[in-house]
Amino acid sequence: MELAPDLHGFFWRDPAANNCNTYLITGRVPLLIDPGHRAFFSQVETELRRVGLGSDTIGAVLITHGHPDHLEGAAGFAGRPARVGLHEIEAARLPEFDDAFYRARGAAPPEVTIDFFLQEGDLTIGDHTLQTLHTPGHSPGSVCLYWPEHKVLFTGDVLFNRGLGRTDLPGGNGEELKRSIRRLGALDVEWMLSGHGEPLQGNTAFQRNLELVERAYFNFI
Repeated sequence: MELAPDLHGFFWRDPAANNCNTYLITGRVPLLIDPGHRAFFSQVETELRRVGLGSDTIGAVLITHGHPDHLEGAAGFAGRPARVGLHEIEAARLPEFDDAFYRARGAAPPEVTIDFFLQEGDLTIGDHTLQTLHTPGHSPGSVCLYWPEHKVLFTGDVLFNRGLGRTDLPGGNGEELKRSIRRLGALDVEWMLSGHGEPLQGNTAFQRNLELVERAYFNFI
């Protein structure tokens, strides 16, 4: 689904399986945000083909946090040109996540190589510059990515349309999540694109969503 020039959303709408939304920024160096579960990566490849791209054309894979439904698909880029980015804190917690999500169930974690760290501040890749915001709470190294050129905010699992990320997984922290969500309110957002659920368009709708989430959920986390 094309949302704006150079911006596509691959939305996961199958209620039978947990997987995240994936986003594509095209341009001289195409960027893929949150490739999802490895088992469902074929859908991402199908969507890429619809816009005339393939996995080998992706320049960077940016992962908002290290939970399996966002990270696993990055394993499919081994041996390909794409470089994989994750926040340093999150990268250090991956062994803990592997224990919680894989080894506790007798499964082997995917082999994902992190090539660079997503750090607070500007990130320029090819002809696009994104702002990385460290937004812990759902996970210690969660990040949101803001694209000022089109006023697009990729929130991962920090903030959803009428919801917010859970805090009961390893490293979750309700007070940190509240601070992270309040921080997002200072941004001029035309598109809020979250890790799950439907997109939100318009700054008025974005601000109302922030107010709703704080009113409905902040007393319970």
